[in-house]
Amino acid sequence: MNALRIVFTIIVALLVQTTLARVLARGPAGIDVVLVAVVYLALSSGPTIGLLSGTIAGLAQDSMGTGVVGIGSLAKTLVGLATGIVGAQFIMARPLPRFIVFFVASVVDSLLVIGMQMGLNIRQFGVPVAAIAERAVGSAFIGTALMQTIDIVPRVVERRRLNRARARTVRLK
Repeated sequence: MNALRIVFTIIVALLVQTTLARVLARGPAGIDVVLVAVVYLALSSGPTIGLLSGTIAGLAQDSMGTGVVGIGSLAKTLVGLATGIVGAQFIMARPLPRFIVFFVASVVDSLLVIGMQMGLNIRQFGVPVAAIAERAVGSAFIGTALMQTIDIVPRVVERRRLNRARARTVRLK
C-alpha cells in the first residue's frame, strides 16, 4: 500500500468523523471512524503501516480536539501496531474474526485513553462500560462491513468485465 492511499484513507476518515459521525451517532459514545481506518490499514498492510497510520491519524484527530495532544495518538499507535501484528499472524478473511478484532481494538483504544487521562489527572471518572461497549459494537459493525465491501467490489467488477467480454465474443461469432 503506497503512502498516498494511506494518507487518503486517513483524510477521508477524519472528514467522515468530523461531519457524519456526529450526526449518525447518538450520545457521547459514537463511532470512532478514524480508529476504524487505522485498524483497516493495519489489518490490510501489517504492523508497520498500523503503527504509522495510528500515529498520524491519532495526532491529526488530537489536534482537532480540545484535549491533550498525544493521548489519542499514543492509544491509536499502540492499537494499530497490535492489530497489524495480529493481522499478520492470523487469517482475517472472514467477517467474524474481523468483527472481533475491530471490537477488541475499540475497547483497548477506549481503555488506553481513559487510563492515560486518569493517570495524568486530566479527568476523573469511572469506566463507562455501556459507552465503551456501544462504541466497540458500532465500530466493529462499520469496520467489518467496510472490509467485506472492499474485498467484494473488485471481484464483482472483474466478474462484470468478464461477462461483457463473453457477450462481445458471442456477438462476434
